[in-house]
This record gives sequence, structure tokens and C-alpha cells, in this order.
Amino acid sequence: MKQLLEGYIESNQQLFLDKVKEHFKPLTIPEQLKKSMLYSLEAGGKRLRPILLRASFETYSPNVEKTYSTQTALEMIHTYSLIHDDLPAMDDDSYRRGLLTNHKVFGEATAILAGDGLLTYSFEIIANDPLLSEVEKVYILRELARASGPSGMVAGQILDMEAENQSVNLEQLEKIHALKTGELLRFAVSAGAFLGNATEEQIQHLEQFAYYLGLIFQVQDDILDVTGDEGKLGKAVGSDESNHKSTYPKLLGLDGAIEMKKRYTEKAMELLKHANANTSRLAELTTYFSERDH
Repeated sequence: MKQLLEGYIESNQQLFLDKVKEHFKPLTIPEQLKKSMLYSLEAGGKRLRPILLRASFETYSPNVEKTYSTQTALEMIHTYSLIHDDLPAMDDDSYRRGLLTNHKVFGEATAILAGDGLLTYSFEIIANDPLLSEVEKVYILRELARASGPSGMVAGQILDMEAENQSVNLEQLEKIHALKTGELLRFAVSAGAFLGNATEEQIQHLEQFAYYLGLIFQVQDDILDVTGDEGKLGKAVGSDESNHKSTYPKLLGLDGAIEMKKRYTEKAMELLKHANANTSRLAELTTYFSERDH
């Protein structure tokens, strides 16, 4: 089962890269800007958000071509956030996915503009998608803007920075990560289901599922920052501690973080049952998120 899932992930990672290149071919923009944008977009990565969107869609419909532009736009926004996260004004990281971070290669100004470019181009791609109806475009644009904007991911990022050198409780930590990490995952799951014609009730259950999926992802991220292999992670371990980040192991201890991850996973799986998705790729990906080592 694990090998089949890894094959599914790897084949979709390659397909995603092919689709990205198609969107950049017609762009007549300054060459350095294009290089900077593509440098981070093509720099490996798990592509879990677009894969999750596809898996959610496939739970209810087979015609996955309809998701390609939305998958690309979603990963562009995620990549822009990483470029900006790595800047000296934020996390000041030198490596990402085993490569020098964008600003280390292209300079801070170009890195900022590359992030801006990825963010804004993502919405243009969705607006120009010939496979989406006008109603679907409005839904996707609105929900993606909400998930990535000041009431979503951006809110989580500033709360995360404000929590540095502070003592936060579990409720506060969950809120940070439900926004910073979870909102784009929520979008991936709900947008895939919406485009696949899931019912409103199914989408509601999946949005609750995605909340716990985001927390599972973050707990495992925090655990790997303590116990992970730098070679597999592509970045230094212990960066959360050196940056004085609020994390699950810091709050609950390593064993407590593992136990909390188990509780989140049980809740996520229960919600998948309510959405008639407990035998889908979404269930397999939930286990993958929980057990990943990079």
C-alpha cells in the first residue's frame, strides 16, 4: 500500500512540474525574475497540496484535468510563502529543500519580487482556465484568496512570529498552525471536492477533516525538527529551537507531541467516514502526513 501511494505521489509530482513549465513558456517577463520564480518552484518539494487537491477531487470525480490550473496556482502561493519565510526579516534561512534559499542566490529584492510574482500570477492562471465555469472560477479565486490572505495563512505567519520567545498554550498553538499551515490544506481539500461535485455536506466534513490534517502535518514537522535526518529534510534540524519558535515538542514534550498527533489522526479519519471518503487516497495521505520522514 505504501509503495502504491509513493508511486501515486511521484507520478503526480512529475506531472505537476510539466504543467508548471507550460504556464511559464508564454511569459514574456524579465529573465532574472523568471529564473528566480522557477528556481523555487522547481526546487523539489513534496507537492502535497496539489496532490491533496487532486486526491480530494478523485474521491468524487474522475476527470482530473479540471484541477491542473488550480493545483499549479496553489503550489505557486505556497512557494511564494516559503520564499518570503526564508528572508532575513522573517526566519533568515539559508537552505530550503537542500538548496540555497532564493534570496541567497538572487538577492533579497529579487526574491521578494519573485514571491510577489508567484502570488499574483496564480490568480491569473485560475482566471484564464478554460476548463472552469465562471461560477467555479469565482469560488476558487475567493477561497484561495481567503486561505492565503490576512484571515488565513498570512495571519498565521504573523501570529507565529509574535509567539517567538513567548509561552503559548495548546489552543494558541493550534490556532497558529490552523492558519499558517492548515488554511492552504483546507483549500486543497475543499476546492478539490467542490470541483469534483461533492455535496455541500461532504465538503463541510472535509473542511473539518482538513483542520486536523493541517495539525497532523505541523506536529510531524515539529517532531522532525527535533528527530529528523538533515539529509532527508534538506534543511538543518533544530532551527525551531534556535529561532525560539513555539512548537508541539516544546509545549508537550516529544512523547506528548506524538500522542497529540495520534489524537488528531483519529479525529481526521472519523471525519473522512462522514464524507464517504474513508477508503479514498485522502485516508492514505493522512497516514502519509503523519508518518513522513521529510
